[in-house]
Amino acid sequence: MSQQALPPSWQHVGRHDVFPSSGHDDTARFDFLANLNGYLATRLSPKVRVAYDKRVKPAFEAAQGRAPETRHEVRKAMVGDPIYQTWSALRRSSMEMRQQAGRGLVLRQLAPLVEKARELNEGSPNLQLDPSVKVPRHVSAVDIHCMPGGYHTELVKDDISAGANYDAGIFATTGGMLGRFNDGGGQALAQWLKQEHPDFKPRRILDLGCTVGHNVVPLAQAFPDAEVIAVDVSAPMLRYGHARARSMGVDNLLFRQADAESLDYPDGHFDLISTAMFWHESSARSMPRTLQEVHRLLADGGLSANLEQPQYHGMDPYEAFVRDWDAYNNNEPFWSVMHEYDLRAMMAAAGFDDSRYFETTVAGVVDRSIFPEASNDGEDYGRAALWTMFGAWK
Repeated sequence: MSQQALPPSWQHVGRHDVFPSSGHDDTARFDFLANLNGYLATRLSPKVRVAYDKRVKPAFEAAQGRAPETRHEVRKAMVGDPIYQTWSALRRSSMEMRQQAGRGLVLRQLAPLVEKARELNEGSPNLQLDPSVKVPRHVSAVDIHCMPGGYHTELVKDDISAGANYDAGIFATTGGMLGRFNDGGGQALAQWLKQEHPDFKPRRILDLGCTVGHNVVPLAQAFPDAEVIAVDVSAPMLRYGHARARSMGVDNLLFRQADAESLDYPDGHFDLISTAMFWHESSARSMPRTLQEVHRLLADGGLSANLEQPQYHGMDPYEAFVRDWDAYNNNEPFWSVMHEYDLRAMMAAAGFDDSRYFETTVAGVVDRSIFPEASNDGEDYGRAALWTMFGAWK
């Protein structure tokens, strides 16, 4: 096995005016997590596959007279295997340590961070908070991906801690694969539009479930003449996201607290409605309603573009089982259900023309400031992240 290159150090993370200050120990903690995640993905995960192929699958076949047919059968067969148990326990621990590292960094300097964000946010028409917005149960019921309090919990007045924690840790979680500013999804969509639809010039853009704006800021930068609105139910995420965008010089972007299921914009108001890793944190009740709202809000000729992980249809049961890990071990309760859906049928049920539906794969932009020797063939550690994108033109 060839030597795997190390992920970039957390010291290369993109900083802005509300990014938490850090020291040597913070960098060491995040670098440990990035390297642990890299080890689990490149060294230990293949051993889990070997255990399945050489031990677990043959035992299942001997007992059942056939190979496992679904990811659920694979999971039930694998849960007792010691190699899988080791990999899974370490992966869960890395998620919890990532939250400890991020929260420790943020909470010890929360007061000055809140004040910095307050100075950037105060009096701006581009931050619209609404305390009457009710946080949906699918957001509030669990500490999503092990984040204590989830996206929405407020610890102090004008809190931004959830946003700062999220922003600080994702670089380590992804091994820098989303770029210095963790905006690889938005960069990928902007690049795809430029290459595949160069004449598409949206006047109004809506991003749903924006969190801190990682993926909507590149759209606002790519279309500086557009009116861009980013929606989320979490006030701490929006406060931080707005302050972050302002500190980065992005002024055509409005952050608004609202429920994506029901927005008060008129029919056909937006030319582009985007999401990035949003739907798997929705729910069986919310997703169809929100898709109907997307259809209502899109103008004729407009585009719905959604970045997600791939659906399970036609996938090898073992691969689907590995991808399903987050549903059972990382507080992602809708992950498993959502990735079973027939997205074409769901979009059609929401009102979209079936013939205008599409699925494709988009690649992020390699950030050569942290991967200076990244090859163009996508074979080394510096390759960009890949997403499945589904959507439809109206």
